[in-house]
Amino acid sequence: MRARIGEAWHLRWIDVDSKNRAITCQPEKGGKPRKFRVSEKLIRMINALPKRNQLVFSGTSLGSHRTNFSYQRKRLAKKLQNPRLQKTHFHTLRHWKATMEYHKTKDALHIKELLGYRSIESTMKYIQLAKFEEPEEFTCRIAKDMEEAKELVEAGFEYVTGEYDDGGKIFRKRK
Repeated sequence: MRARIGEAWHLRWIDVDSKNRAITCQPEKGGKPRKFRVSEKLIRMINALPKRNQLVFSGTSLGSHRTNFSYQRKRLAKKLQNPRLQKTHFHTLRHWKATMEYHKTKDALHIKELLGYRSIESTMKYIQLAKFEEPEEFTCRIAKDMEEAKELVEAGFEYVTGEYDDGGKIFRKRK
């Protein structure tokens, strides 16, 4: 979840690009608009909503959506017998996404763009510099030519080091 609740609430139909499976999020607090890819399933769910006006989530108040979120959260906490879920708020998901993305990339500027902030100071509030218990584990691959290197980068691998005797370059990706 990268959007604030108000940004999601003000999502317009013209911001939903079904063909490219992307959503453009308009800023709520003076941030920058940002575009991100979403799943085909989410696009289908959004397109199944009634198109009453220019807003995707129109017809009910934001308060009623907050109430529904609280109800579903309470129901899930009871079903899973996990009372800690009651402490989860819509905004918690934004913190979680920023923390997990930072853990994967170690790139605060990437998180700044992801959340749509103009300043790094605002971003740092979201990056919970938690120590993760597990050691960092990687999947490694060797690219023997430019085409293989391109495929690895597109698959999320990062370049590690230069050529070896056989001419290959090493790439890695966190597991």
